[in-house]
Amino acid sequence: MKLTYKDAGVDTKEGERAVSLMKEHVKKTFNENVLTGLGSFGSLFSLDVAGMKQPVLVSGTDGVGTKLKIAFMMDKHDTVGIDCVAMCVNDVLCQGAKPLFFLDYIATGKVRAEKIADIVKGIADGCSQSGSALVGGETAEMPDFYGEGEYDMAGFSVGIVDKERIITGERIAAGDRIIGIPSSGIHSNGYSLVRKVFFEKMKMGVDEYVDELGQTLGEALLTPTKIYANACGAVLPKFDVKGIVHITGGGFFENIPRILPDDTAAVIDTDAWQIPPIFTYIEKCGNIDRKEMFSTYNMGIGMMMVVDADDAAGVVEALKAAGENAAVIGEIRQRTDDSVVLSHNE
Repeated sequence: MKLTYKDAGVDTKEGERAVSLMKEHVKKTFNENVLTGLGSFGSLFSLDVAGMKQPVLVSGTDGVGTKLKIAFMMDKHDTVGIDCVAMCVNDVLCQGAKPLFFLDYIATGKVRAEKIADIVKGIADGCSQSGSALVGGETAEMPDFYGEGEYDMAGFSVGIVDKERIITGERIAAGDRIIGIPSSGIHSNGYSLVRKVFFEKMKMGVDEYVDELGQTLGEALLTPTKIYANACGAVLPKFDVKGIVHITGGGFFENIPRILPDDTAAVIDTDAWQIPPIFTYIEKCGNIDRKEMFSTYNMGIGMMMVVDADDAAGVVEALKAAGENAAVIGEIRQRTDDSVVLSHNE
């Protein structure tokens, strides 16, 4: 008996069908800069550097983490691609870059064409939200490597910025204001703790309706990560933004210091915004310390911008005009001890 690749668990025909199904989603992200179609060995993208003195490419790569477990449990796969794009693009935006294009990598034990197409639909939706072209990707079928119905995914984003407009945080100084831009929920960090709290400790199911959340637990947990391309586009051309923080893994205490000069500290007024119910629910169910919550989650603030005090009101107004319920949530002070201080009224 002669063996085939399909006998080993790899169905190339199903892979071809997956590519065929995803084409309609991918093509929606193409623009005049995309010079190749889906299926070429390498993706070509023409750079428009008009008006830039020293164009600099900014890149970022990330995945979705164990949030994918929620997608498996709900058998819903058309939104986690948005998370993948968001985690990459939001990092690139922090340097002041404009997103250009995106590539994805999906690995699974068994290719199911419709499921892969759903995943890529989410990726394409995220690319459309960020203004990125989905120029290529890879779907790897790896039998015996992933469990039944499981997959992993990662992405790679490239943006561009003029060298003189790169945002590094090095000019941040005492007296600057911190603008908070709301998150859409948990985003894509801290899901190992989420699963421990709800599925191990509380023995809850994803279909369980939660009054405090106004939806099922699964719906709340699978809410896609917000992409901040429009918010940055509304502010960066008009204002001098000294620093941008994407609140991802490590929450406030690990991410904010990444942009602060050594002699400065960020004082955050936690009364300046309403913490979304999903976080207070995690905190209550898990009996988790508030500082631990701020060390793990975005707590309702997915991105921060640091600007001069004189620009703060204008930046907030521009963000609100772009549909973001932004607010001044803190200020920069001279550092005396910790680099991040949480302040609130007793």
